[in-house]
Amino acid sequence: MHNRQLGPFTVSAIGLGCMNLSHAYGTAPSAEQGERVLLAALDAGVTLFDTAALYGFGANETLVGRVMKLHRRKFTLASKGGLAGVQSEDGMKRVIDGRPEAIRRNCEDSLRRLQTDVIDLYYLHRWDKKVPIEDSVGAMSDLVRAGKVRALGLSEVSAATLRKAHCVHPIAAVQTEYSLWTRNPEIAVLQACKEIGATFVAFSPVARGFLCDALQDVSTFEPKDIRKSMPRFAADNYAANLKLLPPYKALAQEAGCTPAQLALAWLLHKAPHIVPIPGTTSVEHLREDLAAVDVKLSPEVVAKVEALINQQTVHGNRYSDQSRGEVDTEEF
Repeated sequence: MHNRQLGPFTVSAIGLGCMNLSHAYGTAPSAEQGERVLLAALDAGVTLFDTAALYGFGANETLVGRVMKLHRRKFTLASKGGLAGVQSEDGMKRVIDGRPEAIRRNCEDSLRRLQTDVIDLYYLHRWDKKVPIEDSVGAMSDLVRAGKVRALGLSEVSAATLRKAHCVHPIAAVQTEYSLWTRNPEIAVLQACKEIGATFVAFSPVARGFLCDALQDVSTFEPKDIRKSMPRFAADNYAANLKLLPPYKALAQEAGCTPAQLALAWLLHKAPHIVPIPGTTSVEHLREDLAAVDVKLSPEVVAKVEALINQQTVHGNRYSDQSRGEVDTEEF
């Protein structure tokens, strides 16, 4: 496995996004299957594992903590606060809360579930726009001084917000959706990360499964699959987007790799400060993803794939109007 720099840490060039072992895409796999994926990733050389308080309302951190505690020195552990499950009369609800007291509480809860004394990289999962970013990051910097967190990150923020936060405490990483079909970071955030020395961590790098060529019929999504509310997966938009796949698969064949590997290799070729974190519930797919580090892309293939799948050719926004209000990223 090749390595890249993430703040003060040297990590595998491809990390593991742990979310879908507990959350988001319908019925989660069994705890036993989650354990197999986590340990297979570690055995394959993955040294960046990414989770969050939100995922499964704590279940994902609990899984990662139980399975990985005996291997804690072998990897960089990332988690997120400021967005978590809060008990209400109607059950658990996701709540964005960037107040210092909420961030401290989220961190303590995460440390307990992860069964560790320190989180290597702690992100603000979403900027709570009712709270100045300086106040939220200030509270996070207190966690660094207390020895509970080693480095700080932000998720789904604009370049302007990133620079404000970086003035309060060095930001080691920014995590945002980035793939061939979600190119928003190219507006300003990628450059801002480069300027301040932050790593860009790309989540959903295979377009929530679209670029794996495994999603032909979106009507089969389970009721709790978060893609059901995403405009790009609405029936009309998705029918249009599916037309991109045959020429995309042809480009993967030209590059001598699978469609998923082409998506990941494209990200790795974009810049050395990018680290993608694909997620999977399958050991077989995990190994396929990780093999992307050895895929070499010619400038001609890169140009062709960027011309084929981009913000002009993809149909639908990445989030619904309601969800778009929760993020701070620039939009095309």
